[in-house]
Amino acid sequence: MYEAKEDAMKVLVIGAAGKSGEALVNEALAAGHRVMAFVRGAAQYKKANVRVVAGDVLDAAAVDVAVAGQDAVIDALDGKTPWKVTTMETSAAHNIVDAMQRHGVRRLLKISVMGAGESVKNAGFFNEHVLMRTFLRGLLVDKAGMEAEIERSNLVWTLVRLPMLTDGEKTGVARVLSTEGGEKAARSGGPIWQPSWCSNLKVACMCVRQ
Repeated sequence: MYEAKEDAMKVLVIGAAGKSGEALVNEALAAGHRVMAFVRGAAQYKKANVRVVAGDVLDAAAVDVAVAGQDAVIDALDGKTPWKVTTMETSAAHNIVDAMQRHGVRRLLKISVMGAGESVKNAGFFNEHVLMRTFLRGLLVDKAGMEAEIERSNLVWTLVRLPMLTDGEKTGVARVLSTEGGEKAARSGGPIWQPSWCSNLKVACMCVRQ
């Protein structure tokens, strides 16, 4: 049983039905926050102590309704066909940023992927020269567009570029690579985290603490 703290934040989790989204919802609840889940099918999403709103992230009006009144937004959307070039995440980011700026919601945390932007330096030979040029080629185009939408906003944002995630438990330790190849990552406008290897649960814990 989760109980909200007196100083609880109202947190909207977009893409709450996915693995990372579910872990983020659970971690936010455990931290005592008031959580709203934005999912495509409300009837299929059952979670105690969570307000559920159904909608399509490509529907600007639906996103606007969900964002209104929140203190922070966590976007855990991820494409289902990484080899196809789409604009789903770019368009979704545009709608989310627009709604947040309209309603004065400042804090945005977005799950991205290792290989986006300058993180290609940390992707490793196989990922850079094989996966990123074949299986992930469509996804990376959309991720680049999504990150650009967020970076040019006036929000307080964090991008978390994830590698392969596991279903393991939280270890208490996560290695974070920098955009320059070192151990820490930051950029003017907002920090960029690049964990090298960790579980969904560990990433959720790191994100919610922000």
